[in-house]
Amino acid sequence: MTQETQKFMGKHQLIDRLAAQVGNRDVAIRLLQQRGHLMADGTTLTPEGRKRDGMTAEERAKDRASKSTGVPTSKLTYNPKTNTARR
Repeated sequence: MTQETQKFMGKHQLIDRLAAQVGNRDVAIRLLQQRGHLMADGTTLTPEGRKRDGMTAEERAKDRASKSTGVPTSKLTYNPKTNTARR
């Protein structure tokens, strides 16, 4: 993970963090639209997008891992260097 993505670890930084990860804000906006987190106008978050935007990078990683494994988020440990959560 680069220094650039480490800048955007907090809440309400969903677009900025993804833009830093993919290297392009327009690509990040398209991805968020495809995921259903951003409306077609490219600026308005959907209800699901507002939920994700209200999470930190750690909370989102734990949420992803919990959904894929069925393990409660409280049992997961976050690794900020890889932006992943594990048991």
